[in-house]
Formats: sequence, C-alpha cells, structure tokens
Amino acid sequence: MNQSNVGILIFDDVEVLDFAGPFEVFSRTRLDAGVQARRSTDSAPFNVFTVARSEDPITATGGLRVVPQFSWRSAPPIDILVVPGGFGTRALLNDSATLEWIRSIAGNASLVTSVCTGALLLAQTGLLRGSRATTHWGAYDLLASLDPTITVERGVRAVHDKVITSAGVSAGIDMAFDVVERLCGIEVAQETADYMEYRRAIGSPVTTTG
Repeated sequence: MNQSNVGILIFDDVEVLDFAGPFEVFSRTRLDAGVQARRSTDSAPFNVFTVARSEDPITATGGLRVVPQFSWRSAPPIDILVVPGGFGTRALLNDSATLEWIRSIAGNASLVTSVCTGALLLAQTGLLRGSRATTHWGAYDLLASLDPTITVERGVRAVHDKVITSAGVSAGIDMAFDVVERLCGIEVAQETADYMEYRRAIGSPVTTTG
C-alpha cells in the first residue's frame, strides 16, 4: 500500500509530548482494526520518522536524549511535516538554516502542521501569513507580534487553515487524530484512539476554514 511519510522535526529543547504524541498517533494508526494489526505495518497508512539538522543526539525538555532517525540531508521525501514546539523554538527563530529547511519541505509537502510553539517557526518562515492559527496560550502575543497578518485563535485545540496549527503540548495528539480522521476516516481515527486508550477531545473548540 502507498504510505504517507510523516516527518517530525526535532531539536534541542523540543517539548517531549509535542513530538512523541503525534509520533504515537501516526505510527499506531492501522486501516485494519485490532491489536494484531499493530504487530506489522501491512495496513499502516503512515511511515513516521524524526528528522533533525544532523543525526547526532538531541536533548529534549527534561533532559531526554533522542537520536534522530534522519538528518535533513538523509531524510526521505516528507508528505506531512510536523513542527513541534518547546523552549528550543526561541533560538531557532533566528536560525536561517532551520527556517529555510522548513520552507523547502513545506513547499513540497501535502500537509504542514505544528504543535505548541512550533507555530512560531511557521510564522517566522511566512507560512502563516494571512492565516488563522493557534499556539500555546503562553505564546499568543508572541505569535501575533511575529506576523501581524496572522489571526491568532485563542482557546482552541486546533486551527485548520492553509496550515494546521494546534495548541500546547497535549493538543498535538488531538491534532494528529484530526489529521488521521481527515485522511483515513473517522472509524480509523476512533479505532486508533481506542487502541491507545485515549479519549479524544472531539467536543473541544476547533476552528476550521475553507
């Protein structure tokens, strides 16, 4: 079966659940239901991997050491880009190499998403220009200041515009499930949530456009 490559950017001081939450959702999704389906990738619609500037270990929040699966140079083509947040995003706001990599990947990806303050990086690249977006509640004003053309949606879990942005930390899980639902259907998304024993925040505020 054809799989979509989901590339999750990681970097020093990335928030753990920002990248690990979506990784779990996408990597556990199966088109066939049941526990046994998770023992192989036969019905997996997504090929999920982490990618960083190099393949050297990065240090996430809390001191967790993570070895990226790919570097920017070695990564396969990315269909769905996930840009997580964390305190490390602040240093990257002025890192031209990171911003250019995000722009180049976004130009070829079918879907671009962010979790938490990953939206700040998307704003800095210009990918959110004229769009509605959200981020962690502690970064609403910073997001607005980076690009005054962005309409910052406050108090929502995810915003679907040209780019999909989500609120802080755990909201990335809900964002990933929403992507699964849009691409694979509600039954697949709900069965995956049941497998993970995760109660989806279906009733929480979500903003959509288009």
